[in-house]
Amino acid sequence: MTAPTLGDRLSAATAGLPAPLVIVDLDALDANAADLVRRADGVPVRVASKSVRVRWVLERVLARPGFAGVMAYSLREALWLVSHGARDVLVGYPTVDAGALARLGADPAAAAAITLMADDVAHLALAARAAEAGGQRLQVCLDVDASLRLGAGRFGLHLGVRRSPVHDPAQAATLAAAATAYDGVTIRGVMFYEAQVAGLPDSGPGVRLVKRASIADLARRRGRVVDAVQQAIGRPLELVNSGGSGSVQSTVSDPAVTEATAGSGLFVPTLFDHYRSFAPRPAAYFGLDVVRRPGPGYVTAAGGGYIASGPATRSRQPLPVGEGLRLTPREGAGEVQTPLRVVGRGPAIGDRLWFRHAKAGEVMERFDAVHVVQGDAVVATVPTYRGEAQNFG
Repeated sequence: MTAPTLGDRLSAATAGLPAPLVIVDLDALDANAADLVRRADGVPVRVASKSVRVRWVLERVLARPGFAGVMAYSLREALWLVSHGARDVLVGYPTVDAGALARLGADPAAAAAITLMADDVAHLALAARAAEAGGQRLQVCLDVDASLRLGAGRFGLHLGVRRSPVHDPAQAATLAAAATAYDGVTIRGVMFYEAQVAGLPDSGPGVRLVKRASIADLARRRGRVVDAVQQAIGRPLELVNSGGSGSVQSTVSDPAVTEATAGSGLFVPTLFDHYRSFAPRPAAYFGLDVVRRPGPGYVTAAGGGYIASGPATRSRQPLPVGEGLRLTPREGAGEVQTPLRVVGRGPAIGDRLWFRHAKAGEVMERFDAVHVVQGDAVVATVPTYRGEAQNFG
């Protein structure tokens, strides 16, 4: 007798529920959360909400020892989370949303709970204007570029994402000093997101070399930036945020860091399959039903065109779960149907197929609810951000 597969278990748990649907495997989620805390080695972990987008999951994770605070991706999202009880929300990206800033500046509870992000004097000026109009002092974190820069001029290399223009201690100190000119703004901390370490799988010797060089660079530069900012504002920083799911261990080894951010490591999408720093336990899947058998070696499922953001490459497509299933190169994951190559006869019409998304939270934007599965049963059905009528971009 053939042992039940993961797909068999998920299909049994969701029998009778209409597809397309998305599930979270509760045991895998909890194991991943425990592993992040273990790797953080006593340093608090801030949850990146963009990699979750389900308030029930955020609250469950934040209730565990070792987690503290949310990194939001929108100020409006941060305001909404605070209205539901969040008490420490770092907005991970600068905002120019005048309406949301005005709400923040006029709300004492939100101003105490939310920290804005800035990497330009223009961001500080917007925050100061909202603070003056609303009467609340606003907290700000400076976003410092954590990319690896080698060489100079036209021979220079920039290895990492294009985020903040603030890279070295002098630039950070200049921005921090500028902030002291605004009465309504307080510099709470600094953030470093080392995307070239946290967001790249260990796919080859070249990538691992870049990671080692980046970790060494940050170990030298991060502390100097923190010192420079503290001297510029004349007091210690409360918050030094860094990291990502793929770099927790190296991040927390730096004594300058007060907290690490992680989010994708809770669901473990396909882009996180090839890290050496942790064992992947996929916790989020979406299910589609087979509706056609267009010819020998093919089946077609309804729905499925959930392509991840980033470069339009194969790595951004969803991955079918199970042996002998693969997307077709000409059609890929379709807008309303997805054809797949199969080995042998393959699934029958009405069978349910399971997929993993390339990124963690993005797929949740396609569904109103997520079914929480434990073993072979659905133990809860909870709304996504979309299911709570929230859309933050």
